[in-house]
Amino acid sequence: MSVVIKLENVSKQYRLGQIGTNTLKGDLQRWWYSLRGLPDPTLPISQENVINSGDRRSRKAGFRHFVPQPATGDREEYIWALKDISFEVEQGEVLGIIGKNGAGKSTLLKLLSRVTAPTNGTLKVKGRVASLLEVGTGFHPELTGRENIYLNGAILGMTKAEIRGKFDEIVDFSGCELYIDTPVKRYSSGMYVRLAFAVAAHLEPEILIVDEVLAVGDAEFQKKAIGKMQDVSTKEGRTVLFVSHNLLSIQRLCNKSILLDKGNIISSGSTDKVVSQYISEKLSLVSEVKYDQLDQKNKEIEVISAICTDSENNIKNTFHATEDIYLKFAYRTNRGNLKFIHGLNIYNEQEINVFNSHDTTSDIRRLRITAKQTLHVQCIIPRNFLNEGIYSVAFALFSPEPFFVYNHQLEILRFRVIDLVDGKSARGEYVGSFPGVVRPILEWSIIG
Repeated sequence: MSVVIKLENVSKQYRLGQIGTNTLKGDLQRWWYSLRGLPDPTLPISQENVINSGDRRSRKAGFRHFVPQPATGDREEYIWALKDISFEVEQGEVLGIIGKNGAGKSTLLKLLSRVTAPTNGTLKVKGRVASLLEVGTGFHPELTGRENIYLNGAILGMTKAEIRGKFDEIVDFSGCELYIDTPVKRYSSGMYVRLAFAVAAHLEPEILIVDEVLAVGDAEFQKKAIGKMQDVSTKEGRTVLFVSHNLLSIQRLCNKSILLDKGNIISSGSTDKVVSQYISEKLSLVSEVKYDQLDQKNKEIEVISAICTDSENNIKNTFHATEDIYLKFAYRTNRGNLKFIHGLNIYNEQEINVFNSHDTTSDIRRLRITAKQTLHVQCIIPRNFLNEGIYSVAFALFSPEPFFVYNHQLEILRFRVIDLVDGKSARGEYVGSFPGVVRPILEWSIIG
């Protein structure tokens, strides 16, 4: 497949608090340089180095490389939103872009959408680009939904007949048929997003760029939008760049991803690998917690401690998939004659409730509980059950009938499960990522 997006050492610098240059001469100079495709003279750039200056095609296309001056103490008001970003995207790929707020995701999409220009480096985009960067992008508020559809199509270079051929499909997808002849300034944010996405996805751009704005829509529309992006890529061979904090959507839609942090790419490759690294850095592992670290406002039962260990009582936060995981809790009752049982919830890194477990096997129901009594309990997660990933533990003490929660500690522990590629686990001789939340070894036999 051909490369449709290519970035080489692209950086973007902003000056904090700057709107203008504070002088008419400076503002005119900036406008004139921008008109001629030259670097902003008010930024701290010492020299211009045109890549392959003898290559007329490169010069005509305006791909230029600017070398910034080294940062000095008197330039602390300048920040790099992106720094030396390099990657390629091939036709038909769906690239996920993830990272914390302020990592540079939106800045990168604005560069690719030509909303703003890079401070230095080369950026090449092949084909028409449709962008959905924020609510109302590309819409004129005074125009109706119908008029904005035709306006956006014209901007993408489509003829009126081509837009007319897609019009009914766009309106049907957006669900805004009743309001299509109403000025979009009267739309809700959800209606705005639905129509804007429908326009961007159906007017046949070669490259579709979608930022976090889909989070504004309802769950049903988000599901429909992700399905449409899958169709755009797999069936129509178009390229999609997708930014989202919803890691499940990223994993479902994107075959490759990049992880940004403070303007730098710190990981790229398969989406599962990149998401796993992001979560590992975002979530700290907790193998032991004690009473003074827990929030227990006047609880009738106080949790004293929680630890996770292996079968030999070693406190650990990382377990092989073939190991048993021991979750151990200690607690103290503040009054007697309490009737309760233990329970826990296990959540994966996407905050999906993997399973719950209520105590049906210990002697807790038969014990006579007294005030100021300390008890210890453990629960074992069997080997060859959980898949690779990071899991958090919630521990609860509650009465089932009538239902009453005495204490519930969320994310009291957090551990990681890793799998070995040795042919002895549930994955057998398969060396790739093993899908699913659980990965038990089941009994197989040939019966005929």
